[in-house]
Amino acid sequence: MTPETESSYDAQRKFRAPDDEWLPFESATRAQYPEGRSPRARVLREFIRWYLRRPGAKLPARPPAGPWSESSD
Repeated sequence: MTPETESSYDAQRKFRAPDDEWLPFESATRAQYPEGRSPRARVLREFIRWYLRRPGAKLPARPPAGPWSESSD
């Protein structure tokens, strides 16, 4: 498992998501992980590790429901 450090960066990747999901995702991840550089990237990395069934990987924790939980439809 790749260690989480605040001083090192992974290679930048492109990820496409609609703004009405990507922007609230930032708020939701900040609620769950208020410290750190990029909580969205942290959650995506945790999910990828879990999805790949890497040893010790766990599904990322979700914050309680908040304004990001409401549908924009």
